Amino acid sequence: MEREPIRNGHIGVMMIDEQRNSTPVDADVIVVGAGPVGLALALDLARRGITARVLERDPGTFEGSRAKGVQPRTLEVFDDLGIAAEARAAGGPYPPMGLHIGPFTKSWQMQHPAPAAAATPYPDILLLPQYATTALLHRALLAQGGTVEFGVTAEQIAQDANAATVTTGDGRLLRARFVVGADGGGSTVRKAIGAAFEGSTDETDRMIIADARVDGLSPDRWHVWPRTGGRTTAACPLPGSDLFQLMVTMRPDDDADLTEEALAALLRRRAGRSLRLHGLTWASVFRPNIRLADRYRNGRLLIAGDAAHVHTPAGAQGLNTGIQDAYNLGWKLQQVLAGAPDSLLDTYQGERRPVAAKVLGRSTELYAGLKQPRTRALTRGDEERQLGLSYFGGPLAPAGTATTTELRPGDRAPDAPLPDGSRVFDLYRGPHFTALAFGTRATQALDSLHWPTVGAPLHRHTLPAPATPEAANLLTTYGITDDTLVLVRPDGYVAHIHQPDTATPPGDGLAEAVRRFTPAPTAA
Repeated sequence: MEREPIRNGHIGVMMIDEQRNSTPVDADVIVVGAGPVGLALALDLARRGITARVLERDPGTFEGSRAKGVQPRTLEVFDDLGIAAEARAAGGPYPPMGLHIGPFTKSWQMQHPAPAAAATPYPDILLLPQYATTALLHRALLAQGGTVEFGVTAEQIAQDANAATVTTGDGRLLRARFVVGADGGGSTVRKAIGAAFEGSTDETDRMIIADARVDGLSPDRWHVWPRTGGRTTAACPLPGSDLFQLMVTMRPDDDADLTEEALAALLRRRAGRSLRLHGLTWASVFRPNIRLADRYRNGRLLIAGDAAHVHTPAGAQGLNTGIQDAYNLGWKLQQVLAGAPDSLLDTYQGERRPVAAKVLGRSTELYAGLKQPRTRALTRGDEERQLGLSYFGGPLAPAGTATTTELRPGDRAPDAPLPDGSRVFDLYRGPHFTALAFGTRATQALDSLHWPTVGAPLHRHTLPAPATPEAANLLTTYGITDDTLVLVRPDGYVAHIHQPDTATPPGDGLAEAVRRFTPAPTAA
């Protein structure tokens, strides 16, 4: 790949060469932005032994509730990062909704509980305000020895053949192998990449979102006062506190006064004169912003979360999609820093951008449903849980490769109980690849597989024959009908399925697949 000329103040895509280890840098990765996405990436990198400097322009972590739904797939990410139990303790289930229509209240459940299944340890969405999600990720990062530099802006970003440079607001020049922008819709890193941010912002569609105490409201439901003409009001109780998140839709000519006195008066007019709002902790005006970057990478610069895609708040999709961006990117950065092909980082966009495009479409559809009086338009289900997302057919999981009766490369590797009382997810937890060998020939293939001594390690497991109900359940869940080796990526997706037979060498085809995402040469 040839170096592109400098255009618009940034440097184009270029090859990462052998000088990478000889150029002095301040960190392996600089993460711009300390919201949930930037913190999740920094936490994942820290547990991999990758040095990351996190720069945050604000003086501290975000204090508002904003995104408050953590989907089941994100809870599985949190499980791997070691914070799922803490998240569940801090959050709670979504309460039933109560639609107040005159003197009557109609109750219904927006988030229907999912049926319990062994393959899904966290079947339901968790109500967890964004300030709590941010705080637990920050604490986990500190426990790993990481830090966040608050009050530091990234003013300019450039790159050369050996490193990327961030010029901070206080005049420092910080060098890193890579810079990842998790710096929101106005991303400085996205602008340095030169990516177009395609989509729209509706300046006439506004909503006040605020966190405050409200006397006179029961905390056992999500209160909604529907009104015609775009003036609906809602109040959702926030777990772990006596606060409500208020959502007040505004007409284009309405005054969006965010003072406590004005919001208290507005709530009395919209919802009931007996209600008393006080203890305001945060307030903002939201406008629907639906945008998607046309590319996620330029050389050593990458973007994730709202820097790459912004959503409506409907369906609790934006924060979850961003955290899963970080989860996809962390192990790929580790592998490339260890010597894996640079093209592995191109698969980040190839896998995550189609997901963001699909999620944007769904969240936009759900947001339109908020303006309809039918409760059916507000109901959420399996699609929002993000458990069915797959990278099959993408750059690391091409169609035409071996499958089982239940799994394809690129699919989420499901959980299942094991005969010793543990679970498959216990095997996956940690910054490593995992290989599951079912049968004698698969075990031989696994034993003969050479794995690099640098980068993410490989944990090898030989699974028992179906002599117990747990073992039989595992075979059924994974669709195993013959000798099979299942290789699982560090982010919990199937990397490769190898089904040896007597006519082929034990590891034939497997080593070639491994070369796509490991440092070369693949030698023990």
